[in-house]
Amino acid sequence: MAIVIPDTLPAYSILKSENIQVMSARRARSQDIRPLEIAILNLMPLKAVTETQLMRLLSNSPLQVNITLLSTESYVGRHTPIEHLEKFYKSFSDVSDRNYDGMIITGAPVEDIDFKDVAYWKELTTVFDYTKKHVTSTIFICWSALAALYHFNGIRKTPLKQKLFGIYRHHKTTFGEKLLKGTDDEFCMPHSIRSAVSDRDILANDDLEMLAYSPAAGPGIIKSKDERSIFILGHVEYDRDTLDTEYKRDLAKGIPMHKPENYYLDDACSGINMSWCSTGNLIYMNWLNHYVYQVTPYLI
Repeated sequence: MAIVIPDTLPAYSILKSENIQVMSARRARSQDIRPLEIAILNLMPLKAVTETQLMRLLSNSPLQVNITLLSTESYVGRHTPIEHLEKFYKSFSDVSDRNYDGMIITGAPVEDIDFKDVAYWKELTTVFDYTKKHVTSTIFICWSALAALYHFNGIRKTPLKQKLFGIYRHHKTTFGEKLLKGTDDEFCMPHSIRSAVSDRDILANDDLEMLAYSPAAGPGIIKSKDERSIFILGHVEYDRDTLDTEYKRDLAKGIPMHKPENYYLDDACSGINMSWCSTGNLIYMNWLNHYVYQVTPYLI
């Protein structure tokens, strides 16, 4: 099947060029199918980049998926044209009376700020609470995973001495987990963050289960035991060149930055080892199938 998105959205032509099946709303209406309704709360500055990355993963499924893009009302960033937001995005208040089969809440470049000092913190916690009653399953990515673990479970983040930046090997900490079905016992995942949570705090919490751990990067994937919340501390959605772009951007700004670890093929940074692509596709396909489609009610 395909994800259903407006044919004027920049992601539409990008995904079409990659031979990924996307479908306009006009065509979708002609099919007698109950599509999955997935909302993406996009907190990243370059929204078009992030929405394309996530839609690429959500398209790798036999299911038809309707996408609703959400942005915050209490804070409007300056990196995405307002015309793009007005045309393709809704605010949470526009959809707060709806139910969704699934939701994804992205990371945000605010990990150096105390949670309660983030401009949209009150709005975000309202969305967090909404997911517990109105969304079958929610994926929280990177910073939003840290924020949700703090909001729901009281787990505090710890600032890192050096940014966790690169590709890190993780191993499964449990076997038979549906989210990781088909993945190797060890797999790679990108990280790009300046804060972390303690594995001891996760393991000591009766409401959480560690699914993947990295000796170098710490907790990688966690889920709530009611299986309604998935916390992914890294970025399996990243493109091949995302870390390269971040690295060169920070160098150009004069920000001291080490090369992303385990990422370039040589010291000259002339090639990139994309070692997380299959893992990302499997995780999102498993999420849609086992945590959304198999358990969501037909009438949401």
